[in-house]
Amino acid sequence: MERIKVLQTASKGYAKGPVYLVKRRELIIPRRTIAAEEAEEEIKRYKASVNTAKEQLEKISGDSEIFEAYIQLVQDEALMAGVISKIKGGNNAEAAVEDTADEFIQMFDSMEDAYMKERAADLKDIKKRLLYALAGITENPFQGLKVPSVIVAEELTPSDTADMDFENVLGFLTEIGGVTSHVSIIAKGRGIPCLTGVKGICGRVKDGMMAAMDAGEGEIFLEPTEAELFEFAQKKCRFEEQEQMMEVESKKPSETKDGHKFMLCANVGNIEDIKEALKSQMEGIGLFRSEFVYMMKKDDFPTEEEQFQIYKEAVLLTKERELTIRTLDIGGDKGLDYYTFEKEENPFLGCRAVRLCLKMPEMFKNQLRALLRASVYGNIRIMYPMLISVEELERANELLLECKRELEEKKIPYRADIEVGMMIETPASVLMADEFAKRVDFFSIGTNDLTQYLLAVDRGNEAIAGAYDSFHPAVLRAVRHVIRCAHAHGIKAGMCGEFASNEKASAILLGMGLDEFSMSAGSIKAVKYRLRNISFKEAEELAEKVLGASSAKEVKELI
Repeated sequence: MERIKVLQTASKGYAKGPVYLVKRRELIIPRRTIAAEEAEEEIKRYKASVNTAKEQLEKISGDSEIFEAYIQLVQDEALMAGVISKIKGGNNAEAAVEDTADEFIQMFDSMEDAYMKERAADLKDIKKRLLYALAGITENPFQGLKVPSVIVAEELTPSDTADMDFENVLGFLTEIGGVTSHVSIIAKGRGIPCLTGVKGICGRVKDGMMAAMDAGEGEIFLEPTEAELFEFAQKKCRFEEQEQMMEVESKKPSETKDGHKFMLCANVGNIEDIKEALKSQMEGIGLFRSEFVYMMKKDDFPTEEEQFQIYKEAVLLTKERELTIRTLDIGGDKGLDYYTFEKEENPFLGCRAVRLCLKMPEMFKNQLRALLRASVYGNIRIMYPMLISVEELERANELLLECKRELEEKKIPYRADIEVGMMIETPASVLMADEFAKRVDFFSIGTNDLTQYLLAVDRGNEAIAGAYDSFHPAVLRAVRHVIRCAHAHGIKAGMCGEFASNEKASAILLGMGLDEFSMSAGSIKAVKYRLRNISFKEAEELAEKVLGASSAKEVKELI
């Protein structure tokens, strides 16, 4: 009898059944230095492994965009160029695959951004598949899954799920993984409860042990008592009733009980994310993280044409829906293989995001021209990150104007009414919001960085993690100030930080006047249900009470 509290719910729901503990075959990677004349043969072996992995993925892909993304990733030019370069440098194929993949994995894994961290898990999956193909091994860790069970694993990849009989999957418990991982997305899509980041769970269970998981409040019961099972059953019943109501509400208009309209959008990082988001009730893309386009290149910055093709595909997918593309936000915890950042005492406060772009105008203009060219196919909006001064905004807009003139000279069309906005994520941008609002078409509040900078709390520092709290009155008052400045000048105020997906925060934000909420697609249904079941007047009254609070604790008591 053991009760475990879990902080990270990836997919809500309840499940009870025997544990199926995932055990994996250990793969030993042979490493040797090869002679120059062996390189061609090792390259052939590597390319054969790519073809094998591609064929395997095509067989299991079906209609899943996740596996389509994996097929593209296994053939990624930057990955292939890195492996071939290492083979030519004297490494055997296995060592070259492992080392190249690990370079990408380390780059993504070192980032604070949860979305980027999860891309490291995708690359681990691709690395494993290539190494198994090189070794001529096929593995199915789920061949023993014969009865409905709670799956417990250190980590689960989309490739793993391809081998599962979902008729026998009651829920997922993993030690590694986050709420934006592909397994979390698969779990949400199939309505399977999923708890991630459950440290040490593999060492605490045995095959066949009875487990009950509450992926609503985030609790696990191992060998539960009769009293715990009764409590579990009651919660499960209440949850299922609410889920049914949320599903019905999700198909209705985005408006409060008294008819006040709001907009729910999705945050994405690539084309596959957009395809997944389109399955939800999202009304647009509130944040397309364009840095992913840059980070998947291995040798140099993406060209204007390469970017144009990606942005064009994105806007065609979203059709006339709003598509907000954030210009390159690199630096801090996000690096590039082909560009060396100057050593800085504090890179998070250093030459990053729009600051870097303004120092490299030709590189920046490649992106701006690509965005302008793609704008004729739909409703692209350009958004600058990390601005702190009107001078920076004016310089960025001067470069944008140069790009428009260059396209006009070449008779290349672009959308003349393209909107240009900015992230509000620094204390300076909050205090200067009134000036910025005169000069941009929209605001999008990035609460992740804004909370960190306003409170002087490093959100990656576990020793002070409790001090990082977007419910802090300083953060809430800053958000209200930004919204008021936006509305005073007739522009929309949105939010694309994680706070926008917080069900408890959503009514407060609505009451402050927030126009647009952008979040991971899986969170949209719950936020919509919350906002449709409150009147705007009630939300305004709640916001006024909360804004008068003197502590985060007092705020949380009020909601």
